[in-house]
Amino acid sequence: MADLTDLARELCPGPGEAGHQLPVPLRDFIETLTFADVDEIRAMVDEFVINVGPLPVWARNLAYRLACLQRPDNAALLREASIDLWMHGPDWDSIAGELGRRADTIDGGAATGVVSGGGAGQPSGHQPNGGPSDEGF
Repeated sequence: MADLTDLARELCPGPGEAGHQLPVPLRDFIETLTFADVDEIRAMVDEFVINVGPLPVWARNLAYRLACLQRPDNAALLREASIDLWMHGPDWDSIAGELGRRADTIDGGAATGVVSGGGAGQPSGHQPNGGPSDEGF
């Protein structure tokens, strides 16, 4: 993955240089999401999951990241974000595992339906190769 500073240079390379312009709806979405509270973020994610269809993975990742930063001690939210990351492939498995472990720590190690396997904090039914087991979630 590219360095964050290099990506920023592509957006705004410097005085007198044309960068890549974001489409207005994308820019507005990112700006609104940046300042949304957790309840707004979760409502938006739920709306897409239930009524609209899948939100782009990058948008879901950003939404959950911002929500978790606002409520770092909310075990249910951390678990929800962890499961969402597991569903989208192995790139974020280590982060998903850490979120699951943090949720378990907050809950005092209570049974959560989250098991080890490919990593502590994985949702039940998640196999180390990224595929679902016969158990499902």
